[in-house]
Amino acid sequence: MSVNGSQRVDLEVVANLIPPQSRVLDVGSGDGSLLELLQDTKQVDGRGLELSQRGVNECVARGLSVIQGDADKDLEFYPDKGFDFVVLSQTLQATRNPKLVLDELLRIGNRAIVSFPNFGHWRVRLSLFLNGRMPVTKDLPYSWYDTPNIHFCTIRDFVNLCDELGATVEKATALDANGQKIGLSMPWWFWNFFGQQAVFLLKRQ
Repeated sequence: MSVNGSQRVDLEVVANLIPPQSRVLDVGSGDGSLLELLQDTKQVDGRGLELSQRGVNECVARGLSVIQGDADKDLEFYPDKGFDFVVLSQTLQATRNPKLVLDELLRIGNRAIVSFPNFGHWRVRLSLFLNGRMPVTKDLPYSWYDTPNIHFCTIRDFVNLCDELGATVEKATALDANGQKIGLSMPWWFWNFFGQQAVFLLKRQ
C-alpha cells in the first residue's frame, strides 16, 4: 500500500524509519492510514490511540487495534519501554501540552517518531507579512477560529524542545512543498525556512 497524495507523504517517511515486525504505538491514529501501511508493508505489531470516535470507528473497520483516548491524559497508563516505536504524526500541534506528550513518547518507546507542519516555512511567513492574518495553507488548512492546532511550532522550536527533554535526534527529514526531501547537509535555518513538514526520529539520551 502507498499513501495517496503529497499531503501525507510524511507517512511514507515514517514507515521507512520502522524495521519489520516492530512493536508500534500510533498516537493520534486518525483514520488508520499509517497503521495499515505499517501492517501491510512491515508486518508490525501495531496498536493505536485516537481521540475521535469517528477515527476509532474507521480504524476498527480496517481491522486495526485502536482504542479511543487522549494523548494529553492517557499516555501515562502505558508502561515504560512498552513499544519499539511510538509515533505521533501531524498531531503534536493539536495537543494541549506538547512538552509533556513528547516526554511520555520518549518514556513509552525505545524511540519516538514525530512529524509536524513547520510554521516557520517561508510561505507561512510571507502570508502573515503580506496579509496580516493567520495563514491558511495546504498543510495548515484551517482558519484561526476553527483550527484544532493550538500549539504551532517551527522546526527550530522543536529541536530546542528536544534539547530541553534530553532527546537525541537520530534522524530528521524536512519536506518541501512538493513532498521532496531537503538535503541532509543543509543547516537547521535552511530547513526551518524551506521545510513545509518535518519528521524526527528521537531517542532519550
